[in-house]
Amino acid sequence: MAATSQNLSTLSSSSSTLSLKTKTLPKPSFLPLPRPRRSTPLLAAHNNPISDVVLSKTPRHDDDDKPREECGVVGIYGDPEASRLCYLALHALQHRGQEGAGIVTVNNNVLQSVTGVGLVSDVFNETKLDQLPGNLAIGHVRYSTAGQSMLKNVQPFVASYRLGSVGVAHNGNLVNYRTLRTKLEENGSIFNTTSDTEVVLHLIATSKHTPFILRIIDACEKIEGAYSIVFVTEDKLVAVRDPHGFRPLVMGRRANGAVVFASETCALDLIEATYEREVYPGEVIVVDRDGVQSLCLMSHPQPRQCVFEHIYFALPNSVVYGRSVYESRRHFGEILATESPVDCDVVIAVPDSGVVAALGYAAKAGVPFQQGLIRSHYVGRTFIEPSQKIRDFGVKLKLSPVRAVLEGKRVVVVDDSIVRGTTSSKIVRLLKEAGAKEVHMRIASPPIIGSCYYGVDTPSSEELISNRMSVEEIREFIGSDSLAFLPFDSLKRYLGNDSPNFCYACFSGIYPVEPRELKVKRVGDFVDDGLNGSLESIDGGWVQANRNLKEVKVGGT
Repeated sequence: MAATSQNLSTLSSSSSTLSLKTKTLPKPSFLPLPRPRRSTPLLAAHNNPISDVVLSKTPRHDDDDKPREECGVVGIYGDPEASRLCYLALHALQHRGQEGAGIVTVNNNVLQSVTGVGLVSDVFNETKLDQLPGNLAIGHVRYSTAGQSMLKNVQPFVASYRLGSVGVAHNGNLVNYRTLRTKLEENGSIFNTTSDTEVVLHLIATSKHTPFILRIIDACEKIEGAYSIVFVTEDKLVAVRDPHGFRPLVMGRRANGAVVFASETCALDLIEATYEREVYPGEVIVVDRDGVQSLCLMSHPQPRQCVFEHIYFALPNSVVYGRSVYESRRHFGEILATESPVDCDVVIAVPDSGVVAALGYAAKAGVPFQQGLIRSHYVGRTFIEPSQKIRDFGVKLKLSPVRAVLEGKRVVVVDDSIVRGTTSSKIVRLLKEAGAKEVHMRIASPPIIGSCYYGVDTPSSEELISNRMSVEEIREFIGSDSLAFLPFDSLKRYLGNDSPNFCYACFSGIYPVEPRELKVKRVGDFVDDGLNGSLESIDGGWVQANRNLKEVKVGGT
């Protein structure tokens, strides 16, 4: 998976610098590391002591029936307004995590951190951003997987060790986290959170290698799974992507030369940074006063990029894995119209993630697209239910049918996915109660039959309706007049030559990296998020891995 010990010990003192003036760059080769410069150890200034804990109950309502991307990251080097640009970029990535946000900057050799629970706009204001001067910053938005959302688990994390301090923001999930944590604790490490990201910090601190970059490579040798990470030290911004490239990470540059990393290109667009390229799978990029250096020190097998970024997670205006998300979703809708046609009067979408696919379906079918469902953008995660139960209250609070569009019509409704099926059944009922003559569901993804272990919050496989029922049984369960999913083979045909580069585990149940220890969210589980109890207290959220899982074949089958 990563560099060998021999590679680490034989690096020479020369260095190579990549020019970022053009958008097309060669893939990095094995490049030696520069010798470290002696510098003053960096102090860490925290604004998130252990006692500063905010509890926020976030019960899952059955209308909130979508997979959740667990976080987004940003890194900025070389701009005097780094913290404010980071703040804006996190706004653009807010869809990737809504329960916590944080920014770390470097000023006068001190890492300064502000983190908080809530939306980016809840956590930061002018006063807090004034506390984060400097031209070097990283940021993070977080979606917690279960239980309570704790301030101490909100990233970026900052830690001090004998050679200085380091800040880290991580998007992904380590499949060998529990094993690594147990080993580190046996050797004396003390953990402050339940986040797998903290393991990376401990591996860096306990590494015997110097300089700092070699410690990162050493840590990456030991971790398995999905990780797109940005690190910050007193004088460096470092971006790392796992060898399979599960989660996205892109690089751009502002007009003043500042280098920017982000989970999606929509963040670059907001802060007027020009997209240059992706961080390659297995690549380590170092940005400091010497420029930008690309170090490909980890072996990179066949990439396994998360296909669900194009189906649901990313914003339509982003470019992910070199492809327009908007174009992908529009084409998925066209495929559904071609391969699963039905006589209808109007095409509508489940907003917001189904809109682009619905536009593609309507255009291909030659049927008008209209807004048959209006989404409320003012509903928070928690609300007060009426004492007398109102049927489908949660869905009605978020989605309102438009009777003028629906009444007496044969309606095709396009959604991005079906997970448990509970939301889809309520939407069908809402549409029929609003007068729809027929409701035909079209889903712009293949059936989801497997849980994700690479940084996406999904239910356990027994809760996934497509893992338990046939398409016809699902149709009966949700009450629609017809139901069709995006055919798996058609999805791969659309991706063409890039098809072998994607991870399809949620559709196939075949995992590129064997999830030997699995943390899966189950309905009703209470998972401690760092304040009380030990790892054993979250045993209900761990399931035994299938030891018969095999490496996914080229093509994803």
